[in-house]
Amino acid sequence: MRTLALIPARYASSRFPGKPLVDIAGKPMIQRVYERAIAVYDACYVATDDSRIESAVRVFGGNVVMTAEEHQSGTDRCREALDAVEALTNQKFDVVINIQGDEPFIDKDQLRQLSMLFTDARTQIATLVKPFSENEDIFNPNSPKVVMTTDNYALYFTRSVIPYLRSIKERQEWQKSHIFFKHLGIYAYRAQVLREITGLKQSTLELAESLEQLRWLENGYRIKVAITDQQNYAIDTPEDLDKVIRLYREGQLK
Repeated sequence: MRTLALIPARYASSRFPGKPLVDIAGKPMIQRVYERAIAVYDACYVATDDSRIESAVRVFGGNVVMTAEEHQSGTDRCREALDAVEALTNQKFDVVINIQGDEPFIDKDQLRQLSMLFTDARTQIATLVKPFSENEDIFNPNSPKVVMTTDNYALYFTRSVIPYLRSIKERQEWQKSHIFFKHLGIYAYRAQVLREITGLKQSTLELAESLEQLRWLENGYRIKVAITDQQNYAIDTPEDLDKVIRLYREGQLK
């Protein structure tokens, strides 16, 4: 099974312009993500629409492909990048790993865990979830939740709290009574499935929740889920960057 890791990276960002190139202890963030991925996978490329990111990746010796500016999601950018890399290398890939470009300390075991799901021929799409910790807010709409079947296929993703604990009146007691799962924004797809889902029109549920994975579920695709206990540290704002740098300097991130 040939696996291709892709790291979509845009320079433009409403909350944090130029985020992939911010310095983290002497390295641009995109380099730290790339180094994690290349340690696990034989083939890894950054997929970007910006010449500044392209230049930065080439400076540290990474692989990079240029993609169009108008993509609405990282999944769409990965589809174009997959075609470009296969044409460039004259190789075909079976599985594509879509790695977030704003998680410079993503755990390498999580990357291995995700790709291992494709040893099962039934896996079309895969992703990771983790239990909410006690100090995390399950009511935060920016932390999508997921419920799963007994064999770990996603039933539904939502920004609301799911399931609703009808028998427990005090909401602050909910996390003591049930394990809620937070979706981590990393995906993997069979190459052919990636090509199929990027040709689908946006769906009703996707538009309602602003979660692209609902388009796939609505169209009958199955998403296999692996559970991890590792905490991820995504950088969405300058404040997030300050926190990650502090944790790194304190030795809490490796």
